[in-house]
Amino acid sequence: MTLKIYNDLHRQKEVFEPLQPGKVRMYVCGMTVYDYCHLGHARVVVVFDVVYRYLKARGYDVTYVRNITDIDDKIIQRANEQGIPFHELTRKFIDAMHEDFEALHVEPPTIEPRATEHIDEILRMIQALLEKGHAYVAENGDVYYDVRSFPEYGKLSGKSIDDLEAGARVEPGEGKRDPLDFALWKAAKPGEPAWDSPWGKGRPGWHIECSAMSTSALGDTFDIHGGGADLTFPHHENEIAQSEGATGHPFVRYWMHNGFVRVKEEKMSKSLGNFFTIREILEHYRPEEVRYFILTSHYRSPLNYDEEHLLNARKALDRLYTALRGLPEAGPGEADQYVEAFNAAMDDDFNTPEALAVLFELVREINKVRGEDEHKAARMAAELKRLGGILGILQEDPDEWFKKAVSDSIGLSDSFEAKKLALGEEEIESLIAKRNEARKNKNWAEADRIRDELKAQGIVLEDGPQGTTWRRE
Repeated sequence: MTLKIYNDLHRQKEVFEPLQPGKVRMYVCGMTVYDYCHLGHARVVVVFDVVYRYLKARGYDVTYVRNITDIDDKIIQRANEQGIPFHELTRKFIDAMHEDFEALHVEPPTIEPRATEHIDEILRMIQALLEKGHAYVAENGDVYYDVRSFPEYGKLSGKSIDDLEAGARVEPGEGKRDPLDFALWKAAKPGEPAWDSPWGKGRPGWHIECSAMSTSALGDTFDIHGGGADLTFPHHENEIAQSEGATGHPFVRYWMHNGFVRVKEEKMSKSLGNFFTIREILEHYRPEEVRYFILTSHYRSPLNYDEEHLLNARKALDRLYTALRGLPEAGPGEADQYVEAFNAAMDDDFNTPEALAVLFELVREINKVRGEDEHKAARMAAELKRLGGILGILQEDPDEWFKKAVSDSIGLSDSFEAKKLALGEEEIESLIAKRNEARKNKNWAEADRIRDELKAQGIVLEDGPQGTTWRRE
């Protein structure tokens, strides 16, 4: 089988051939840490976490770099509003970001560079651009990239310089020669953090940070660069111009961008009041439900956030975990055709909706075989869990999955959920013990009463040869 990736640079699917056989170098634009991460950030990190996991499952040695932007205009503004040093603000939100990503079962990248730790590399790249005629120092001390010095500008986004120029203008106080030029280095202003440079104290522009961090970690040319579709222009376009202008080498071989997040068919934005942080969503849904929901859409397609979709993710995971439940431990096997189908889906530009469909085909086969050959079913279930692991799901103990209490989604009945959460695990186990004692004494009326009491609290009992197990509805 051959892995194909949709390359945004050429606007087509292409066979993936890494620069160095057996090794993959991948960079993904990470977070600007001035606030809590939102659903859009969740989609980026989950999408590329799956890419990372699948490449490793295919046997590649992957170096995955996901940066942190810890200095820019928004960070400085937010820190000033709160009256704290910028690094105190970024430390708080970096910690929160790591907590959120860990909750979503996102594996840490191989390298997680921070812009403020790469000032020397940024200065060297700017100096190279100046020496090669791609940049200039303005009278106000800013350093700008000369967009017209790079003939291929626009090759990623498909935008032409003439079209861009039509709507561009130079803002008051800017020292750029052309409206399209962008800042590589910003001269220090009173009250702002600043670093020494050959052009005076200042700080880096946003675009140059990623060029310097990616090439210093992965070399002048690397395999995959990813990020949200909103970064295609101008951020990634500017990265290409900077990096190729400075090094003289092609920058990235495969460009990948995930689609936008929408909320009930509207663009997610704070102004519309439909903006959700990861933390807010995790108050109502389990992390695996959020992750599953993200994977139900192909990464290049829009993702529509809706409570119904999250509840469907919950039901789907219940079905998958039910297939894993009650089977003996076994090594993976007995599911070659499903493994082949799963890999074929993922080889087709990481088609996670199709890969999830294959998992449900495997579930149907497990349920069919379970009563005929328990050990065969167990090997197939182990394969289901292994494939789920590539997507970052199905790694919990099935019994624990069904026992965990979760609050219901925003807008649903609080009273019903309160009833479901009324009983703790110890109380449930105590009632089951009393029911078992009643059954032992053939007090069927009492046993049924306890079952009905638990049912009213949203607890379902399942009697089997190994005893009674329970799960929440």
